[in-house]
Amino acid sequence: MSRVLITGVAGFIGMHTAIRFLEGGWEVIGLDNCNNYYDVALKESRLLEIRKFSANNSGEFVFYKEDLNSNIWVKLKKIKFDLVIHLAAQAGVRYSITNPRAYLESNILGFQSVLDFVSSTSTTKFLYASSSSVYGKNSIQPFNEESPCDSPESYYAATKRANELMAKSYYCTHGISSIGLRFFTVYGPWGRPDMAPMLFAKSSLNDEAIRVFNFGKQSRDFTYIKDIVEGIFLLGTLSDFPCDALVCNIGNGSPVNLMDFISILEKSLNKKIKRVLVPAQKGDVDSTHADTTLLESLIDYKPLIGLEEGIPVFVEWYKTYYPNIKD
Repeated sequence: MSRVLITGVAGFIGMHTAIRFLEGGWEVIGLDNCNNYYDVALKESRLLEIRKFSANNSGEFVFYKEDLNSNIWVKLKKIKFDLVIHLAAQAGVRYSITNPRAYLESNILGFQSVLDFVSSTSTTKFLYASSSSVYGKNSIQPFNEESPCDSPESYYAATKRANELMAKSYYCTHGISSIGLRFFTVYGPWGRPDMAPMLFAKSSLNDEAIRVFNFGKQSRDFTYIKDIVEGIFLLGTLSDFPCDALVCNIGNGSPVNLMDFISILEKSLNKKIKRVLVPAQKGDVDSTHADTTLLESLIDYKPLIGLEEGIPVFVEWYKTYYPNIKD
């Protein structure tokens, strides 16, 4: 049985990734410190979902509640992994403006811990989470992996770009092949509470107004979680894993205006959302648009699930998970 290590396994993408690999017959070992950046109970519920899936499908899931910068790597070095997927990170563009040290410790020093682990083991496949935020405002759209990424709009974006450069240097000096995954605005069931879909759904169902930044003049390449995870799975199971340090966009390729996104959410909620238009926040970019040519060339796959299909599934989950929200 193939074995994968997934860091950040209690996170949004981490949970779905773990379940996808269990579904594919892999043994999954997960690592997460379950910090309180957002609701710890949500993270614990995600872990419970993984355990339920594992038990019902005879898959093996082992979880370690540890920090990236702990001594857990000594124990993990005794285990052979066919693949390492590094998803753990301090998330959030806006939080990075006021709490940069959290990003230094997790996204830089934590990433170094993972690089050290991969380079000291026989692991030949390494995937890690980057972000579309590395493109900043200056890149020509649709964003292509060859675009220069030297003008980050936030410290979060800077740490993600640093990860890509660190991975590249480890390929040059240690021969570690890797693929950095530039995710584009991921949404769906079990999402992060600080992301727009969750914030908007909660405010709407509580009859509260939402703040719409940049007066609604933003567009995002919203990508459904199932598409994101399928891309991760197919890249991680490549029989001919690229001997290189690549970065790869995973996005829908169809940016949607924020006001149109809100309208689709209203339709699924069957409820009008009160809006307060406000200026853009520091660190935000106006638009994101993924060029998925490289992804398609690697795995013959591109995200296909649009908002009209994905948002209703998200809303159904949201109302089930948060039954006490006013309807």
